[in-house]
Amino acid sequence: MKPCLLIPNYNHGRTMPALLESLAPLGIPCLVVDDGSGPETRAILEELERKHHWVSLRRRQRNGGKGAALRDGFLWADQLGYTHALQIDADGQHAAADAPHLLDAAKSTPGAMVLGVPSFEDAPAGRRYGHWVSRVWVWIETCSLDIKDPLCGLRCMPLEPVLRVLRRASCGDFMEFDLEIAVRVFWEGAPVISVPCRVRYFAGGLSHFDMLRDNVRISWAHTRLFTGMLWRWPRLLARRLAW
Repeated sequence: MKPCLLIPNYNHGRTMPALLESLAPLGIPCLVVDDGSGPETRAILEELERKHHWVSLRRRQRNGGKGAALRDGFLWADQLGYTHALQIDADGQHAAADAPHLLDAAKSTPGAMVLGVPSFEDAPAGRRYGHWVSRVWVWIETCSLDIKDPLCGLRCMPLEPVLRVLRRASCGDFMEFDLEIAVRVFWEGAPVISVPCRVRYFAGGLSHFDMLRDNVRISWAHTRLFTGMLWRWPRLLARRLAW
């Protein structure tokens, strides 16, 4: 197993220095995909790449969305010979102390998706509701309860099935990407390991989630996945019964 960190970033320059300092003890390389950020964040990321020999930066010329940045990041990680990408959001909401638990789980079962399952004690009510709706739909789309939370941005993904999926499906360019790639990698036969993680919501924090547009995109992603499930359900059901 040869893991790397993967961080998509859009105008989260101010949170990156502390995030990278907290991730440094992991001792693994970090790939940062700058998704068309403004000058301030670009300058911060360039300085961080100079400061930390284990950090590499790739810039997208235009903002394309979280999914587009992650797609580029997974392809980049594969080109560099990594087998797993430990994905973490750039906004500092995830606790870096949880990352080793995901890596340990991935080492124990290298073919599995290791998905963070967040606690939402201080999350906005709309965010908690949205996660529960997506959970129910994903349970339908996978004929399984294995994916406990399809939207959490803290996860360790095995690159082999991820790349197989990306060769056939785009999985959306925005916030819907996380849930769609998880379902499609599950369809590829990857088992799921769930790891509890902490999510912190900061007053005045920068969020790129658009309640209207991103919920419409997520709904359309579920429509695609439900349609795809219909012809897969005999195999999914047989897989479930075999367990």
